[in-house]
Amino acid sequence: MADVKKGKYGYSRVVDLSYEQAVERVTATLKEQGFGILTEIDVKATLKKKIDKDFTKYVILGACNPHLAHQALTGEIDVGLLLPCNVTVYQNPADGKTVVSVLDPETMVTLTGRADIQPLAQQAREKVVAALAAV
Repeated sequence: MADVKKGKYGYSRVVDLSYEQAVERVTATLKEQGFGILTEIDVKATLKKKIDKDFTKYVILGACNPHLAHQALTGEIDVGLLLPCNVTVYQNPADGKTVVSVLDPETMVTLTGRADIQPLAQQAREKVVAALAAV
């Protein structure tokens, strides 16, 4: 996982795939880790349609692992504001390379101040980082 980098909000990596291939591959690797995609926001198409602005290829995927989500919501009902876990795939405008990023689920612990959900967030982190590394 040497090419997975920790960033300010989560983890990311540059992949040697086209944008379209990366979206397909990250969806599959998340599924292997027990996540489904609940939402898919095509940012490029949305910005063009809503404000007639051109933007790079960019999608936000709302990934959810039902078992982990249920445990988190049972422990802290308002944690739903932080779900699903966002995953982005975009074509870097500077160099054309494809970047895949995942939100660090431990953000839930930081924002809620609930140390008791730390093990759950750690488990979710391991799964999303494993999915990212497998893209």
